[in-house]
Amino acid sequence: MISGRFIPLLLATSSSSRLLGYATAFTPTSLITANSSLPKHINIINQSTKLSNMSSDEVEKAKVAAEEYKNSSGDGAGPDTAFDNILSGKWPSEKVHEDDLALAFRDITPQAPVHILVIPKNRDGLVKLSNAREDQKDILGHLMYVAQMVGKKECPDGFRVVINDGEHGAQSVYHLHLHVLGGRQMKWPPG
Repeated sequence: MISGRFIPLLLATSSSSRLLGYATAFTPTSLITANSSLPKHINIINQSTKLSNMSSDEVEKAKVAAEEYKNSSGDGAGPDTAFDNILSGKWPSEKVHEDDLALAFRDITPQAPVHILVIPKNRDGLVKLSNAREDQKDILGHLMYVAQMVGKKECPDGFRVVINDGEHGAQSVYHLHLHVLGGRQMKWPPG
């Protein structure tokens, strides 16, 4: 959300950039960062505002997803997810890898220039990493292998693999998935 103090800051720029400054306050970061003619301070403010909003949105989505998971049938499988729709072909995805066990595709709300999700094709109760059973070691290893394979291909200078687990881990989809993030310098600490 744009604070009341942000608007006057943009309007206080030179008269030739007033309209540009005001418009960028409401322009998606992906368009702003692609335009190198914009003042650097506007890009930084918009990026941090977008990240802050996305962070709070994801936390809220995680709370809702956790509640839906808790209220679903008691079998531990959880409710159907967006990933079920992608796997069935009902929803499109931009696939970067597919084999008998896993699917890797681009996230529709990327948190980095490269943001790929790696999921098992058969959920088999693997809704959270903390639910993994001993007999699922092979699929867990395969998912990590696929993550490193697409990470190396898409992000030759390095990448990060993230698994969110449960409400406090900000998991918003209850179908185990690995986030492969890269294409820029990652920050630390991540949380």
